[in-house]
Amino acid sequence: MTGEIILEARDLARHYEVTRGFLKGKATVKALDGVSFTLARGRSLAVVGESGCGKSTLARLVTMIERPTRGHLAINGHDIATAHKSDVAALRDQVQIVFQDPYGSLNPRRKVGAILAEPLVVNRSMSGGERRDLARQMITKVGLRPEHLNRYPHMFSGGQRQRIAVARALMLNPAIVVADEPVSALDISVQAQVLNLLDDLQTEFDLAYLFISHDLSVVRHIADEVMVMYLGRPVEQGPAKTIFAGARHPYTRALMASTPRVDPKKRAERVPLKGELPSPLSPPKACAFHTRCPLATDICKTDTPPLRDVAGRLVACHHAEKTG
Repeated sequence: MTGEIILEARDLARHYEVTRGFLKGKATVKALDGVSFTLARGRSLAVVGESGCGKSTLARLVTMIERPTRGHLAINGHDIATAHKSDVAALRDQVQIVFQDPYGSLNPRRKVGAILAEPLVVNRSMSGGERRDLARQMITKVGLRPEHLNRYPHMFSGGQRQRIAVARALMLNPAIVVADEPVSALDISVQAQVLNLLDDLQTEFDLAYLFISHDLSVVRHIADEVMVMYLGRPVEQGPAKTIFAGARHPYTRALMASTPRVDPKKRAERVPLKGELPSPLSPPKACAFHTRCPLATDICKTDTPPLRDVAGRLVACHHAEKTG
């Protein structure tokens, strides 16, 4: 049912203990530190940010590859942190992932038909004929032909391989698809085709998408909600139309300004950033973005800005009212 909340996260965190060296001892990397959101059937949430912002860590938590250090993560109302192992196994069917690299995510030694049938072999009690029938149905839904089931992955282009990866993700009829940079390895001309396919499949199967990307030009075409992250925490979060109409966090504005635009009238004003992304081992105190922010003042160095409502979205910035 479109609109039903299928995924909910509250104050979600994932921390890692790492060794910095014999003399320096151990340190804690807060890869994810206080993320909250909801995702409904038929809707798309885009998680955006530079490498190291926590996007992939969030994907591992949602797909139940790892468990959170802190917080609440519920799928279909079941908190995976407290759920029994048998319940978690059942919930895994509900969440599938499409990886970034269509060349590395498909087994080169197996034919496409066997690749699509594999999730059914592991998770369903079905005959071989039933698995083949479902594979034929799914391969046509992603725009390929049934005869392609008898070919190997190396016989396909990158865009076709990603279509196969999408078909494999849908074989178990999931409620949630985590799309981890699904078009970043593809040519620009092919990206639009795959995005249109994902949009069509979402409508047909009432799918919820957690769409992970660093490219706001891609996110603009698929997201209903956007969550921009920096060093493990959301800095701006809300409806995609609201954020693209006028971002309020300097980091979001910088990401938008770096997105290429053909029409010079639509190019965003450049937002200068200072220095490099800080190390997650020793992030800046208070506002983690203050070391690179053109609007930073003394309060940014001493007080951590809370996520607060500003003009229809949540923003973690002391000076959000000055932008837009």
